[in-house]
Amino acid sequence: MKLLLKLVRDIKQSIGQFIALVLVIAVGAFFYTGLVTYSDKLSTYTKEYFEEHNLSDLNVYYSQISKDDVAGLSEVEGINKIEGRYTLDATQAFEDYKTSLKIHSIPVKNEINTLTMIEGSIPTKKDEILIDSHYAKEHDYHVGDKISINTNGRDFTFTISGLCENVEHAKKNETQDHKAYGVAYIAEVAIPKVADGFSYNEIMIDAQDGYDIDKLGQSIEVQTKQLSYLNQVSKERTFNYSKINETIYNNGMMSKVVPLVLFLISAIILFLTMSRIIDSQRNQVGIMKALGVKNRNIMLHYMGYPVLAGIIGSIIGSAIAASVFIPLVTASSARSHSLPDITYSLSFYSIIPPILFSSAFGLLACYLSGRTILKERAAQAMRPKPPKTMKKLLIERVPGLWSRISYSYKLILRNIFLNKPKALASSIGVVVSTVLLITAFGTQAALLKVANQIEDVYTYDLKVDYTIGTSSDTLKLPSGIKSNYFLSTFPVEFIKDDEKENATLVVTEKENSLIHFFDENDNEISLENNGVLVPKSYADKYHILEGDIIQIKFTAPELKNKTVDTKVLQISTQYSNPSFYITPAYLKSFDIDYSPTSLLVEANSSTDLTSVRNFFEQDPHVDTIADKTGLKKSAQYILKQNSFVFIMFTICAVILSFSAIYTISSINIYERNRELATLKVLGYQKNKINRLIFFENIILTTFAVIVALPISGYIYSFVVKALSSTHQQIPDKLNIFIILASVILAFLLTILSNLLLRRKVTKINMIESLKSIE
Repeated sequence: MKLLLKLVRDIKQSIGQFIALVLVIAVGAFFYTGLVTYSDKLSTYTKEYFEEHNLSDLNVYYSQISKDDVAGLSEVEGINKIEGRYTLDATQAFEDYKTSLKIHSIPVKNEINTLTMIEGSIPTKKDEILIDSHYAKEHDYHVGDKISINTNGRDFTFTISGLCENVEHAKKNETQDHKAYGVAYIAEVAIPKVADGFSYNEIMIDAQDGYDIDKLGQSIEVQTKQLSYLNQVSKERTFNYSKINETIYNNGMMSKVVPLVLFLISAIILFLTMSRIIDSQRNQVGIMKALGVKNRNIMLHYMGYPVLAGIIGSIIGSAIAASVFIPLVTASSARSHSLPDITYSLSFYSIIPPILFSSAFGLLACYLSGRTILKERAAQAMRPKPPKTMKKLLIERVPGLWSRISYSYKLILRNIFLNKPKALASSIGVVVSTVLLITAFGTQAALLKVANQIEDVYTYDLKVDYTIGTSSDTLKLPSGIKSNYFLSTFPVEFIKDDEKENATLVVTEKENSLIHFFDENDNEISLENNGVLVPKSYADKYHILEGDIIQIKFTAPELKNKTVDTKVLQISTQYSNPSFYITPAYLKSFDIDYSPTSLLVEANSSTDLTSVRNFFEQDPHVDTIADKTGLKKSAQYILKQNSFVFIMFTICAVILSFSAIYTISSINIYERNRELATLKVLGYQKNKINRLIFFENIILTTFAVIVALPISGYIYSFVVKALSSTHQQIPDKLNIFIILASVILAFLLTILSNLLLRRKVTKINMIESLKSIE
């Protein structure tokens, strides 16, 4: 009981260091419990969700395939279940924008990719349709409402029978834009209505457990080549499945690495803190040994300090994670995925690992700090610790240099090199915090650059999409137009060795001055007639260089999966909506006709823009009119999605930096009590003594910042790589202003900790400190 009271007294005497230590542990617990909860819940939920609704293992696409042919394929080895359906792309036109709808027919006995009903019922009549609940919410659709769609130049009207979500569209696209993109389902009896006859164009396959999907795919391709076979995609290659698993993996890695680094830093601080506490209590340790207290009990007494800090820090960090991290990540997950009824809540058991980790590191630090003094005899322990011997510094051996250095700076240099491990430990905390600051600020600046590049790349005022079949030769243009250029967009598949990825190919005139292209150094590049501009996001992932030959397959049904070899003209930096670009002349070299479907318009003035827009709105050939707001949405989504990561990284870096500097400086002041008291007796003013400590910390921070700079570049590139994809490029270069801002903040934190430690210097008892060796 007495040892417990002594522990409380020790904590009270060094309450600032204890709080700093608790904060570092709290940061580690915050990240661990938050990320583990998110990753584990997402992993568990999606696994159960995919199994419950039987996500298809393989989707095979045809121009058309009959019901009998589908039934015949059920005998193929490796197939557990097989279902056919008809899939089509449709659009909806609203006042100032157009949306895309992916429509599937529902098999009569649907057992693969089954629906999750939110409201209403599954369609059974040819004029009924089921739409996804998020799309319905964005457009204020309700059960019973009429909905008009357009596909292949024909308009259809359906009645909404219900709202749903589907396992195959849990992740729709990179930005999860429910307003511009939706999914809908119709009954099989409605297929003749939209397809002019009954047939399927897609089959969904549930493979037998453990069967090789690639082998199954090859077998189906061989057996159905004569049935207008087009393509196939395994579950692992689908955008939906791969993106969710990528998120789970990245969060799982972060939940292990980030807390481990923070707990290691807390272990270093603990080691220094416990060394200081035990060294300062040599006399008390000697008295306890003389009174018969066992070494084990003395060690357990001091081990209570880190264990208590670990428990308190872990509870605080977990509580903050439950109230801050979990709500933020729940909102982020809702924007990123369509997973019905998923909820995130912090488990009580998630608090245990941070307590165990921090306590284990603390116990180890305490053991390493106290084992030496516990080996001493009681009489020896009650004597003061002999002072350290100091060798000459390298700088002292330079003739004439040491004598020119002021006495104050000699004291600083001697103290740093006398306590090299302590100086190094202090620097490690500042290094990690500086790396976090640079990474956080750099990531936010990169995301802002993504949003801002849209203004530089796209300088048109309006993008006019024409209805299918409209010829550019018959179009009329209003007055008030400064410049205009046609373009056409093709859905394609990029092919590299055995890898395939969906992409967009844009065809426009070489002279088009309303779309600008830039290389990685922000120099403007131009479109030519002898090659393709490749987005840097694809080039980085697939290691594409200028002059390479790449394969592109046109997936539009009318082009019958035509595959062409194209020469890489240049690599283009496209942060938002990256696309492949070629000219009409280069397209025609592949025997593909250029039929422009859109027009980019630049008006003479804002006044003319109004009249130009009114003209196009009245043109019967115009399908939709859009400005650049849709493009900005993508960049704003990325900013919004990652803003809380930036905030958390910054706060944690500040806490870590401040805690490390404050703790080490506090220990430094205590260990130099006698030296500082001597300076006070010799007439040194308080400000001068404070300046000594201040400059010493500035030197350590400067050293830490120098070490942190190259490390920051590596960590930043790792974070950028995690955030980037082929469909969204993030700038991977650090801005010098970001580095300067992070470095300045690191120094400001050093200054703040020094200001808070001024009281410790003022409270030094000169007589007690000078008599401490007696």
